[in-house]
Formats: sequence, structure tokens, C-alpha cells
Amino acid sequence: MVRTPSPARVTRALPRTVRVLRGSAIIFCVLSTPAISAPAQTETAIAQIRSVLQAQQDAWNRGDIDGFMNGYARSPSTVFVSEDTIRRGWQTVRDRYKKKYPSRAKMGTLKFSDLEITPLSSDWAVAIGRWKLKRANDQPHGRFTLILKQLPKAGELCMIIRALRRRPLVKSLHC
Repeated sequence: MVRTPSPARVTRALPRTVRVLRGSAIIFCVLSTPAISAPAQTETAIAQIRSVLQAQQDAWNRGDIDGFMNGYARSPSTVFVSEDTIRRGWQTVRDRYKKKYPSRAKMGTLKFSDLEITPLSSDWAVAIGRWKLKRANDQPHGRFTLILKQLPKAGELCMIIRALRRRPLVKSLHC
């Protein structure tokens, strides 16, 4: 009677480099399949995210905090991280903006730049970038990280989590 080796024994019998290459090829195929099969979908998602951020920037620069907040999911699960504080819920985030920026002078002019958007799946993405405010007496700036989700309601794309990080500022700048 001839014995057929088990698949585990056959795998162990292959040279290590062949096993590593085979594993790498499988991982590459799994990871690259969505990118290869849906480049148009990825470009559409990136364009939607850029559109949300542009609409937020435009609303801010009009002094419209409520318009700016349209980019956030109106949900208790919305999370905003800034400085050393985590705020939960759309209303809490809105209240924070209203309190911190009570006037056009405090709001200044907002500019987003250096955007890098990475779709994670058909309905999730991460975006990182820089923000800068121009105000009469200072120019606070920093980086942000966004986690975005495509919501089922009319294809609405909203931020679920926003984290802001401030860079060290030059002497007179205050953020």
C-alpha cells in the first residue's frame, strides 16, 4: 500500500523560500484584487471624499459651522479627537466648534492641503492631511486623520472619526 503524504507534510517538504513566495503571491492576489477590479470605484470614492472636504472648507470660510458639520455623520457614534480630549456624538462635536470659534475672526480662513486618501473597502476610507487657519493675529496649523464611511442614506459619505494633531508652533503662534 502506497501512502500519500498529508498536505501539511508536503508543505513542510517544500523549501522555505518556495513557501514564502507562495504565501506572498497569495497575499498579493488577495490585496490587489479589489484595486485591480474596481479602479473606477476607488477614484469615485476619492472624488467624493475630496468633495466632502472641499464643502467643509467652503462652509468654514463662509462662517457656516452648521454647513461644516454636514461632513460629519449625524450620529452618537461620531468621534472627534483633539488635543487630549475625545468627544463623542455629532451634537457634542458641533457644540465644541461653536464654543471654540464663536466669531468669523476666531474662525479665520481654513485651508486643507496634502490630502492622502486611502479606500479601505467599498464603504470605508482613511484620509490624512494638513489644516491651516489664517487669522489676523496667528496661523494655527496641524495634521488630521479622518475615518470615513459611506452611509446607506442616499450614498451619503460622512466622517465617523476625526483626529487632529497640532504640530509644535513657532513662538507667537497659538492654536
